[in-house]
Amino acid sequence: MEKEILLEHLKELLEFSKIINSSLEIEEIRKKAALAAVKLVNCEAGSLLLFDEELEELYFDVALGEKAEKVKMIKLKKGQGIAGWVAKHKEAVIINDVQKDPRFYKGADEKSGFKTKTMICLPVMIKDKVLGVIQAINKKNSLFNEYDLELLRALASQVAVAIENARLYEELKETFYSIVFALADTIEKRDPYTGGHTKRVMDYSVAIGIEMELSKKEIEKLRLAAILHDIGKIGIRDEILLKKEELSDEEFKIIQNHTIYGAEILNYVKQLKDIIPGVKHHHEEFSGSGYPDQLKGYEIPLIARIIAVADTFDAMTTDRPYRKALSVNEAMKELQNKAGTQFDPHVIDAFQKAFTKMKKL
Repeated sequence: MEKEILLEHLKELLEFSKIINSSLEIEEIRKKAALAAVKLVNCEAGSLLLFDEELEELYFDVALGEKAEKVKMIKLKKGQGIAGWVAKHKEAVIINDVQKDPRFYKGADEKSGFKTKTMICLPVMIKDKVLGVIQAINKKNSLFNEYDLELLRALASQVAVAIENARLYEELKETFYSIVFALADTIEKRDPYTGGHTKRVMDYSVAIGIEMELSKKEIEKLRLAAILHDIGKIGIRDEILLKKEELSDEEFKIIQNHTIYGAEILNYVKQLKDIIPGVKHHHEEFSGSGYPDQLKGYEIPLIARIIAVADTFDAMTTDRPYRKALSVNEAMKELQNKAGTQFDPHVIDAFQKAFTKMKKL
């Protein structure tokens, strides 16, 4: 085999390895895996099927090729079709006349109108556990061979590690968010009037972030900051926090400290330091008359400007001991009236658009 081809294959595998090591975006990794398979063995189509343990069936997670979208609707039981056989027996196969193979499931070709002629199919495994199957279909200008299989084995081993790492990351993330929500819930349970406040502020904040086209990373920061925006209230005495009458000036100053307390608490957790600006500054005002640092306009971090709108809207539309809730329309008008003074006008605009979309869901 020509040296240039070997180098090209090695380069492709290394490029895929780089993607795995630099990203936990599992959807991107799986799509790149199927693309790499097609490119490595120079074939017409390729797919990555994943195994659903609960349903005990394979489904097309990624399908590439002329009729790929139609194929994605198909599900295979373990043992059904060539892919099902590979998943069941944990063995790779090279088949250079698929139509004559008794294991071949013709339903995929019938639904898609695609003609499968040749195929390599191999399991994606971690230890002895089957995570899925990679298929490469219809090699161009020749038949599949052992070298093609070895290339795809190298790819499959990397895919397996990537899928497992992403699964473990998601588990850790879920655990982390459970702990974060538990902390926020501890605060809410002290005040019966704020039940559900944290989740609503989170939902509104994330909706604004999406409307403003923030990156996934920024939206995750926003989500966390919104969940923990009032964590500092853990340092406020019940007789002030739960007071049913309006607060005195002195009591209001004590309440204001919750933003500073929140920042101090989060400073102890390395993974949460990025969200401190959102927690500390969500009571700053666009005019510069907010607290704790009297930041003005775009000096206020965007994450805090967003939470400020979400937090205030929810407060206005929720009954409190000293006042009844405003209607949604009244609260929206109030926000609009304070655009440019208390709130960032761009955030208000994004919230109104996002809220309209949320109501349609």
